Amino acid sequence: MLEFSGEFNPALNLLFLAKSFGMLFFSFTGHLFCFKVDILAQIGCVESLSQSPPSSSSPSSSSINKVSGGNDPWSPWSAPKPGNWEGTDGWGTKPEGTAAQRSTSNNWDAAFGHPQAYQGPATGDDDDWDEDWDEPKSSLPYFKDSESAEAGGAPRGNSRPGSSSMKLPLNKFPGFTKPGLEQYLLAKQLAKPKEKIPIIVGDYGPMWFYPTSTFDCVVADPKKGTKMYGLKSYIEYQLTPTNTNRSVNHRYKHFDWLYERLLVKFGSAIPIPSLPDKQVTGRFEEEFIKMRMERLQGWMTRMCRHPVISESEVFQQFLNFRDEKEWKTGKRKAEKDELVGVMIFSTMEPEAPDLDLLEIEQKCDAVGKFTKAMDDGVKELLTVGQEHWKRCTGPLPKEYQKIGKALQSLATVFSSSGYQGETDLNDALTEAGKTYEEIANLVAEQPKKDLHFLMECNHEYKGFLGCFPDIIGAHKGAIEKVKESDKLVATSKITPQDKQTMVKRVGTMSYALQAEMNHFHSNRIYDYNSVIRLYLEQQVQFYETIAEKLRQALSRFPVM
Repeated sequence: MLEFSGEFNPALNLLFLAKSFGMLFFSFTGHLFCFKVDILAQIGCVESLSQSPPSSSSPSSSSINKVSGGNDPWSPWSAPKPGNWEGTDGWGTKPEGTAAQRSTSNNWDAAFGHPQAYQGPATGDDDDWDEDWDEPKSSLPYFKDSESAEAGGAPRGNSRPGSSSMKLPLNKFPGFTKPGLEQYLLAKQLAKPKEKIPIIVGDYGPMWFYPTSTFDCVVADPKKGTKMYGLKSYIEYQLTPTNTNRSVNHRYKHFDWLYERLLVKFGSAIPIPSLPDKQVTGRFEEEFIKMRMERLQGWMTRMCRHPVISESEVFQQFLNFRDEKEWKTGKRKAEKDELVGVMIFSTMEPEAPDLDLLEIEQKCDAVGKFTKAMDDGVKELLTVGQEHWKRCTGPLPKEYQKIGKALQSLATVFSSSGYQGETDLNDALTEAGKTYEEIANLVAEQPKKDLHFLMECNHEYKGFLGCFPDIIGAHKGAIEKVKESDKLVATSKITPQDKQTMVKRVGTMSYALQAEMNHFHSNRIYDYNSVIRLYLEQQVQFYETIAEKLRQALSRFPVM
């Protein structure tokens, strides 16, 4: 217990608290405000404390590379961030296509930021990195230098001085002022990375190399925890990989960190859908916790199913660290990784013949055409599904309830006649009315049993599809650079051999795109076959239940 005696002096009390704890915490209307001591020093309240090390925090949104565009994200090959998830049940409240839905939750209709740009934790988030999990000065090199917007690549790290032979000080392409695609395409000799991502040719074309054994990860047992003597609260989830059966615990901010690292490393080649939104208010309501855990489970399952993501060092570290020291070591290593952005293509080795530029461009256009068309189809199904959800949980049950009440009211009227020979009819009418009330309840509950899973699947794919404009933009940027190389050859700025190297490396990018699309199609066929089958099975069972109830009601009315 801290006690103060004598005359109250706010400045001295602030100084005493600052020296005791390093920073001041104030609780106001349920929100936590943290004032760093070095800020106090600047305003004159506290002197000599500005040397306190700043706490680590997530990068602000102002440090994110963003792309602006028109109303059609496919024109500039840019789109808003994928997959915001608002509320615990968004299907019946925000129909797709309405003016109210045109927010950041709609990948294609909102104001267009970078389609895969990491947005950081939500405003007002009290889950910032703290001393339990981070170093005071966490290195985030990729925020120092992002790739050109024209190139369409995901944010990548800036190589540290003297650490790589792949840096190109000369910018030979006007209009591309930042390193990125040019660094990958024009490097005389790419450094041999330790990690290799093989691409093989299968029955359906180029494909990733799939490991012999696969695994999933079970997200379960959400628990509320507190720290700082109850000033901060959080939800912690238990993750259990099926290949080790050894559990680790993670908070939402750790998932957020993993998403960020996967996006930075693989986002130029592989669609990394964003996590379900972090809700600041009402975060500990049971329904919200259940919904977010379900969506985190879906996200983790997607990552486990990807042969490149699931085998990556950062993902394995996330699931298999044994103690805090191992976690911190792996975290620092992942944040200093230089094979990020388009440089991830330097790790790929296609076991296939070289492609010519025309074929590369045709395949890129085909992917763009399909993913845009699928996005339109997914949005249409989401719109129809949301409207149907609203109808099933609102007007339709009420109509059945009205029918039920009307039949029971009619039975009450008939029973008041005093006629002795209509008891059976009145009882039958009453039961028929109750049957329709039961049907109303069935109708209201049914969307949770079938439509919910169809909508969740479509929402996941909407998040995936929101990543493709950026990926395709990177490929188109590379193709354009190869086309521009003819002028550079003509002016002897590069050699014909340099151009061939560029074509070969763009071919590697094309093989990676084809391999990813084969993985995407394989999962798409499996997912939609499974979810539509489940939907139809539940619909059959639903209508059979209603039919059986109606038959029972019918049996009370004899044939006369």
